[in-house]
Amino acid sequence: MNQDRLRLDLADLAEEVTPVDLRDRALRTSRRLGIQRAVATSAAALLVLAAATGTALAIRPEGRAPEPAGPSITSTAPPVERTPNPTAEPPSKDPSAGAGQPQSALTGTRYYLEQTSGRSRIHAVRGTQDRVVHEVVREDGGCAANTVTVSPDGKRVAWVRDGTDDTVSGILSITTVGDSGGTTLAEGISCLGSRSLRWQGDDLLMAQRKNGRSVLYDTAARKEVGGDPGEETNRCWSADGTWLAAVSEGKPYVTDGTDSRQYTYTPPEREAVKWDGWEARSVSPDGRFVAVGWIGTDPSRRDDSFAVVDTTSSKTVDLPGTGEVHGVLFDADGTVLVRRGTGITVLDRDLRPLGTVDEPASIRNRALLAYVP
Repeated sequence: MNQDRLRLDLADLAEEVTPVDLRDRALRTSRRLGIQRAVATSAAALLVLAAATGTALAIRPEGRAPEPAGPSITSTAPPVERTPNPTAEPPSKDPSAGAGQPQSALTGTRYYLEQTSGRSRIHAVRGTQDRVVHEVVREDGGCAANTVTVSPDGKRVAWVRDGTDDTVSGILSITTVGDSGGTTLAEGISCLGSRSLRWQGDDLLMAQRKNGRSVLYDTAARKEVGGDPGEETNRCWSADGTWLAAVSEGKPYVTDGTDSRQYTYTPPEREAVKWDGWEARSVSPDGRFVAVGWIGTDPSRRDDSFAVVDTTSSKTVDLPGTGEVHGVLFDADGTVLVRRGTGITVLDRDLRPLGTVDEPASIRNRALLAYVP
């Protein structure tokens, strides 16, 4: 009886116990462990990737970090509108790359002298534009052809009109570029020589009377302001009128009124025999360089030059560029124009190249009188 009772109690207990599927439990446990392991692995991978990326960026600050390995996931990022940097400047252009493009190397105006039958024309060339801005009617072979000149700022034209008493002197006239006629400054002014009229800056003009006395005129005030400053000959001023290059007692020198220095120059012997010496034709604004040209054996004007001399060392300067030098012009702002066979080599005040400018065939035979930036 006790055994029967025990069996009945055990049966009742068995009915109250919920059956457990061990396989299902094992699967759930396996999935849970897999998820935990995946999370832990992913976290570790991210830490390693972050460390690796930081190291890569530290080594290559401009490089791109490698893409993390992982499942291939395709996503479309929203479009990004790029805002231009307002402070960014366009890349600078190499001036020498503008060969043949006047606007890139010379932005100012060049003044040329054209001699035609009975007329002397002043051309203003800016970029690719060539305009006749002034015209002087003259006699062929007369004083005007040998004297027409433009002030360094391009505002005034001066020349010597033919006189009535002889063919070697005349009437010194001045006018504004573009105006007709002219104002008389003086009579009996010589019109002979390689440079009979010489500008000292934009307003002062030196001429020579028939008796050989040099006279300085203020072209703005239309009056004489000074006589011969000494026994100098072959005078030439810088475009700003600060430095004078001249010859005293046969010795060439430069001066700004305070600082003076002599220099020497020996021209090419083979060429020198053809000429009556040389003289300064253009002076740099600091007086360091002078462009020299030949003096003709006949008393006619010469506007060309063939070499540059360093007045601090008396050495001839090796100018940048190729081809024979036909003329050198030092401007007041430091720009240097070196004329060659087909164009102009543009230099800075230290004679370093800035670029080149083509000169059309119609311009090459004209005298370059001035350059205004």
